[in-house]
Amino acid sequence: MKILVLGSGAREHAIVLSLLGEDAGHAIVAAPGNAGIAARVPVVAVNATDPEAVTELARAENADLVIIGPEAPLVAGVADALRAAGFAVFGPDRAAAALEGSKNFAKRIMSEANVPTGRAFRASTVEEVVAALDELGAPHVVKADGLAAGKGVLVTSDRDAAIEHARQYLDAGSVLIEEFLDGEEVSLFFLSDGQNVLPLSPAQDFKRLQDGDAGPNTGGMGAYSPLPWLDEHFGSERAFVDQVLDTVAAPVIRQLAAEGTPFVGLLYAGLILVDGGRTVKVIEFNARFGDPETQIVLPRLTSNLSELLYAAATGTLAEQPRPEFSDQAAVTVVLASEGYPEAPITGRVLTGLAHAENIPGVHLTHAATAVQGDALFATGGRVLNVVGLGDDFTAARAAAYAALDKIGLEGGQYRTDIAAKVAN
Repeated sequence: MKILVLGSGAREHAIVLSLLGEDAGHAIVAAPGNAGIAARVPVVAVNATDPEAVTELARAENADLVIIGPEAPLVAGVADALRAAGFAVFGPDRAAAALEGSKNFAKRIMSEANVPTGRAFRASTVEEVVAALDELGAPHVVKADGLAAGKGVLVTSDRDAAIEHARQYLDAGSVLIEEFLDGEEVSLFFLSDGQNVLPLSPAQDFKRLQDGDAGPNTGGMGAYSPLPWLDEHFGSERAFVDQVLDTVAAPVIRQLAAEGTPFVGLLYAGLILVDGGRTVKVIEFNARFGDPETQIVLPRLTSNLSELLYAAATGTLAEQPRPEFSDQAAVTVVLASEGYPEAPITGRVLTGLAHAENIPGVHLTHAATAVQGDALFATGGRVLNVVGLGDDFTAARAAAYAALDKIGLEGGQYRTDIAAKVAN
């Protein structure tokens, strides 16, 4: 197929690598891409949130399938424009993408579909924020209603800090004050063609900047898959996945279809296991592949990604078998720029990448890189994902961290405890 992958991060790099790994001779173009993606496939400079520009590019490339990676183009209606022009698109229309673009919309859909989630109050004024904080009590959870690149959420026991965080976003609209839920978090992806749903394999990501889940929220500092500890309360990973499919994903997809806004693409369920790990509740939904979880879920996928995504885009997912995964352990650790997430320092040179990738079981996905002359340099906060694969988590972690030791980035920072609890 001729496939256009829209986006510029490590998630899109992982998608490209998975497609190339099929050895099916796909003609892949990425837009706008990054230095790592450009080393593997052609890239085209385009504003990914401009529906007209993206549609023109899809025409120029005669794309059989367009895969939309990030959330911003979805909320901007890029999928709508592409579908109107007759393209097969993996990614929901703007109306369905509100599942990620509006926390309030997502809560309403969950309520209508009887999906288990925490209590929440919508607040449009400081007074409403204060009342909701006092009703739910500490720890406080405050979320911006719209897109915030993973940084719009504050969890704190400091009431004044919670009020100030809410105040930052009230000028742009309402905020959500949620019940604090304590437990293990799980990310689980589902493919949907608007009616049918197929699950992928679960992962766990690490949102806090520093070891021990300290520091500010980020877009994600690492992840691992699969999750062997699910067996304790659910019997097996498959039993857990089936439960979430039946009680969360399928009801949400049915509800959106019933409202005339069918969801075609990747439904990301951000889950938390409460009551000692026995009860599943939804924290949030995203309308696209998660980052950095994609970087460790797709390398374990043994089914053909292109066939699955094309089937979702063309309404034929019911004809596809359930996706299958290897038994390998996968760990990814994010290398971030100094100052991330508040004020990342960019433009610094990266070194040692070839040495890192020479380590068995290791590959890199670029998140924010560019080439200038003979030098590779960082262009954003999260710069690289180092992915380690192994027969167990001890081997996968050892490979990933050995590779990180080879990479040079002045002021670079990363967590040292990714997947530590599941290593032998």
